[in-house]
Amino acid sequence: MSKLIHQAIDSLLKGTSRSFYLTLKALPSPVRPQIGLGYLLARISDTIADSTGGPTGQRLEALEQYNDRLQGRSTAMPDLSVLARLQQNPDEAKLLENAAAPVSYLEQFSATDQQHIRRVLDIIIGGQTLDLQRFAYASTGTIIPLAREEELDDYTYRVAGCVGEFWTHVSLGHLFEVDAAKEAQLFENAVRFGKALQLINILRDLPEDLRMGRCYLPTAILSEHDITPENLLEPVTMERFRPVYDSYLDKTVAHFDAAAAYIDMLPFSQFRMRGACTLPVIIGLKTVTLLRQQNVLDAEYRIKVGRPEIKRMTRQTALALPSRRRTQKLISSYLDA
Repeated sequence: MSKLIHQAIDSLLKGTSRSFYLTLKALPSPVRPQIGLGYLLARISDTIADSTGGPTGQRLEALEQYNDRLQGRSTAMPDLSVLARLQQNPDEAKLLENAAAPVSYLEQFSATDQQHIRRVLDIIIGGQTLDLQRFAYASTGTIIPLAREEELDDYTYRVAGCVGEFWTHVSLGHLFEVDAAKEAQLFENAVRFGKALQLINILRDLPEDLRMGRCYLPTAILSEHDITPENLLEPVTMERFRPVYDSYLDKTVAHFDAAAAYIDMLPFSQFRMRGACTLPVIIGLKTVTLLRQQNVLDAEYRIKVGRPEIKRMTRQTALALPSRRRTQKLISSYLDA
């Protein structure tokens, strides 16, 4: 891959995905372009899917055409100009207007890397498509929930668990090797790592999603506590909802425990990869602690880890990485919080 294309990927990510750009900078150079491009191409599909004001049918068609181009089933890019004009963020508008360029970068990678990038994008776009279809008629006055726990698990895999698999495929191809038994465990933990990150997003963004008519918590679970999705619009429901919510926070922590095991399985020499994985884990665990302490149904209070705290965590991670024991102790301190 040429240096100019590498710089172009970095520039686009810096403008549209500032938080991930920090993670990208920490990655080892042999895998940075593949993971960066994979994320960038997924960012384009996510922007298409989330284009508020664009008719659902138009967004579904654009996603299908975009994926056809990525998978090599078509040589034509969809016309994204109308969706680009709907973007409130000028960087996201620019991303859609210039989407053909990053798609063309895919051809600069090896056949194996292309296969891994295409596979993860096919799964992600499948999840985004299902989401659009499922919530096609959702609105503030019409909340559409998932029905069963299996649907939530499938969704978290499609949009995040598969990303853990992708990172691992690329890492095994360019950074290190493991035996068959360890590889199987590595992939299992990688999927749970991704699911943890998506679950924490769902649990943190619950009030915002509800006001868009989306409820990712299954009615099968809510009904056991005599709660409807509409009840969750009222902060006073939190007392009844707390056992359900805490059970999902517990599940998230269990997934993060698997993420910690994933990091521990990485070769000690892979400092940069271990650092890139450790920081989102401790940020996620800190978010869990905040969510346990607050009423998430109160839409007036946005729960998130502040920038000063993230800077402190970044320093903690950098100091812990030279010692596997210190890294384990750092993650454990957040797991036990």
